[in-house]
Amino acid sequence: MREFKLSDEYSVNCVTLNSRSGFKHVATLLKNGEDIATTKCLYFNRTWERFQYESVLCKLIDKCFKGAEREQFLNVINK
Repeated sequence: MREFKLSDEYSVNCVTLNSRSGFKHVATLLKNGEDIATTKCLYFNRTWERFQYESVLCKLIDKCFKGAEREQFLNVINK
């Protein structure tokens, strides 16, 4: 498991799990330590990401945030 800190109140926990046809990355958004959203990305072979969990993090942020807050969190993970 890997944790990404987005701000003082938001963080994301990411894990890699096996699936029937490959593997998946699962990201869970936490606000003050409580789960508020989860998303996943399925892969059949390997990923072409700049860093592990990039796709699932972006997907989760796009799903949960809008406007300036979304942009701020995308900048945090892309540093």
